[in-house]
Amino acid sequence: MRAAHLAIVLTLGAVALAGCSRTSGGEVKPLHDLRANSGEPEEFAIVPNKPLTMPQSFAELPQPTPGGANRTDQTPKADAVAALGGNPAAVNATTGTIGAGDGAIVQQASRFGRDDNIRGTLASEDAQFRKGKGRFTWSIVPKDNYSAAYKRQKLDPYAWLQRYRSAGARTPSAPPVE
Repeated sequence: MRAAHLAIVLTLGAVALAGCSRTSGGEVKPLHDLRANSGEPEEFAIVPNKPLTMPQSFAELPQPTPGGANRTDQTPKADAVAALGGNPAAVNATTGTIGAGDGAIVQQASRFGRDDNIRGTLASEDAQFRKGKGRFTWSIVPKDNYSAAYKRQKLDPYAWLQRYRSAGARTPSAPPVE
């Protein structure tokens, strides 16, 4: 009778551990998974709308677009640009185009060439890197493998601080080593 109970407990434990799996299929686990996967509403994603205002004339109202932006939607980036004295319309410029004010700096920065698809290239290379580093990181308890994956690429700030101070460079004060 004890062997049957033990078998049932072990089976239930195996099923519970299998249910804790974070990925399915061979997909790469995200390094810092900050999403709440509980299926409940995310309280920090709720943003209040701007107050309703009456337009001068109803003719100036834009055509409604399902799934599009609304006049009362929050625009924190555009609001910050406007508060700092910039043009908030520049924030909503179409992606992939270079504004007239940015042409000179983009030309100077890309004088030796540039890759228009650099974000996609870096994302795919990083996914391959994490997949290679994540092969032998199995653990019963789910954990964040960010530090382990990028350990060889991480800089020691206190070693560099000491190196600059030894060379005679002026450096800011730093918090004590813990």
